[in-house]
Amino acid sequence: MNILFTCGGTAGHVNPAVALAHIFQEKHPGCRVLFVGADGGMENKLVPKEGYSIRSVTITNFHRSLTPADIAHNLGTLMNMHKSKKQAQAILDEFKPDLVVGTGGYASYPVVSEAARRGIPTAVHESNAVPGLTTKALSKVVDRVMVGFEESRVHYSHPEKVVVTGTPVRGDFFKYTKQEAREQLGLTDSRPLLLSYWGSLGAEVMNQKMVDFIAQECYEGAPFRHIHGAGRDFPWMQEEILRRGLKLGDNGIEVREYIYDMPLVMAAADVVLCRAGASTISEIAAIAKPSILIPSPNVTANHQEKNARVLADQKAAVLLREADCVENTLYDSAVLLIQERDRRDAMARALNAMSVPNTALKIYETLREIMK
Repeated sequence: MNILFTCGGTAGHVNPAVALAHIFQEKHPGCRVLFVGADGGMENKLVPKEGYSIRSVTITNFHRSLTPADIAHNLGTLMNMHKSKKQAQAILDEFKPDLVVGTGGYASYPVVSEAARRGIPTAVHESNAVPGLTTKALSKVVDRVMVGFEESRVHYSHPEKVVVTGTPVRGDFFKYTKQEAREQLGLTDSRPLLLSYWGSLGAEVMNQKMVDFIAQECYEGAPFRHIHGAGRDFPWMQEEILRRGLKLGDNGIEVREYIYDMPLVMAAADVVLCRAGASTISEIAAIAKPSILIPSPNVTANHQEKNARVLADQKAAVLLREADCVENTLYDSAVLLIQERDRRDAMARALNAMSVPNTALKIYETLREIMK
């Protein structure tokens, strides 16, 4: 059996494809897997680390502006579309897949559309609540469209193709109970734990706000424990914290460059402050973790706010826009949610109601069905 996955652009597109590759190889030892991404995309680094081979196609996006530079870029994209189609044909000729699955990113389009034209079983999986341009275009030609939430179904013109499967999440996120995680982290008192992070790279605007947040915690005597992942902003955050004379560590406030043990820390947390990318909301939903979501305003089609709104509309999370995080708004929102145990319990119930049990098995069965 040969399975081809095509994805790219963000870890939120790559991680589900990697999870699906693991599932197929567990179910079918000897199954051959190939990934296809875009030239220069982060997938070319992420996928080999997981032990899989990857090929690439030359594909770029379209700019919606009509400036001379953007028009020139779009002309280049049109040329790349022709080139990527030829590359996709060559890859399919060589690998001869029995199934082609796209999980987002521009590289998915030429590969999945060519596979569908040839009659090869095809599917796409969309982690975001609202589909991107690539997924929406491919939804018209593939055999199945797999989505994370029931609320996503309305965004597709062929709802009969849509299957609500949820989004695969790494098994490590289900490894610990809250008490086990707290014990492994050495949290011996009963203070609640707040986890905050803004993605693997961080976000300078929000990290500036987090310095004020931490200062307020210190001023009030650290009413809860707090672990913050600063990403690439760690050096200047550390300097600013020292400059302000803020004492961390013994009071239960910790700033890390990266949170390498995220499944453990998230399991121990009572409340999470974070962005609303596809991977993040999938992890939060999978383990029913109360959260305050601050979507990045700097993403295509504002998809993070759309993700967050799906959860917020079901009272499964708090949505707070970055522009509204002024003065002590973020701190006060976090304190309020930490204090309101009943509200957190209600959020967890709402998240459980939205989640799809046995996501991995559901996706596997959906894909096997179209292969018969």
